[in-house]
Amino acid sequence: MCLRGWLTVFERAFVHDTAKPEPVYHELLSRPIRELGLTLAGSPVERFVEQLYRELEAKGLTKFRPACYLSDEWGCPSGEPIIGIPFYLAHAALAQLEKETHDLEDAREIMMYLRHEAGHAFTYAYKLHNSSEWAGEWKKTFGPFRRPYHDNYRPAPFSRDYVRHLPGWYAQKHPDEDFAETFAVWLTPRSNWRKRYRGWGAMEKLLYLNRLARKLGKSEPPRRRGQADITVDDMETTVAEFYHLQQAGRDEVAVTELTPDTDLRDIFPVSKRRKAALPAHEFLHQHRKAVIDKVAQWTGAQRPLIKTLMDTIEKRAGELDLRTDKTRSAEHLAEVTAYVTALVMTYVTKGKFIQP
Repeated sequence: MCLRGWLTVFERAFVHDTAKPEPVYHELLSRPIRELGLTLAGSPVERFVEQLYRELEAKGLTKFRPACYLSDEWGCPSGEPIIGIPFYLAHAALAQLEKETHDLEDAREIMMYLRHEAGHAFTYAYKLHNSSEWAGEWKKTFGPFRRPYHDNYRPAPFSRDYVRHLPGWYAQKHPDEDFAETFAVWLTPRSNWRKRYRGWGAMEKLLYLNRLARKLGKSEPPRRRGQADITVDDMETTVAEFYHLQQAGRDEVAVTELTPDTDLRDIFPVSKRRKAALPAHEFLHQHRKAVIDKVAQWTGAQRPLIKTLMDTIEKRAGELDLRTDKTRSAEHLAEVTAYVTALVMTYVTKGKFIQP
């Protein structure tokens, strides 16, 4: 496919913005990712890795320094004590492209992901899940490591047997994720976990981790190195192809049965003649990430589902030429968030957004 064809992928992200991508994007889109010369050293994301290492040191883990590398997404390959970081965080222009087409992580979120992945790496570095010395207590505290891993899971909202760190009650996904989330909460400076989780079932897990860190803090991990799955040097796809594949994955979520016209007119019943009237699609785009973050956090639904739904609503609001009243922004935002939450929960429980 020609470059012009690939550009339509990105133009869909600017649903009602006639502005073209900046020239730097044109230069990057056609280039294979492996040829961009991306490295963690000296990149904008390096300082976050250094912060992670300082936090580990402050917690007494003086010998644990998981290696980090640039990859296609956040991750810690199963059994490998290393951390993969999305490549776009190492390049300012790519980060801007990610921000415009998807949802770029801010500094707080980057550290949340790093602490979580460090929890996985800690398990694998010290073989907590499969050594005769540690596996028994690990299994007793968090559950069997070999439990089947499912991307789609049904959490028990508001359960106090698990910590809350990443959105979507993520600790409930699998025992390995439960440990990683517990580790992240324990590691986070000023998380005040002893007070916040007092009386919770999750406190037993936090105290176990605290004891474990004291025992292992000055010990060399049995596994200091790991094997990466995908690095930037392996990524032969172009930048455009990478984002096209991501978009294709999101398009698999069916929203064709959704007909939000009446609902959107009720949410944005603002006359175009009002001086305070602003395009509704611009308002939705401005608050898109915040809505997606909060709906994902409290519903446990998969982010691609929520993103696709928000894109559909934003696009339709523009096609209907609806308006918001800037003096009622808080009301509009509350109603949109409640509306998206209701649709998402209907989809999660019934498999469809609209029920007959």
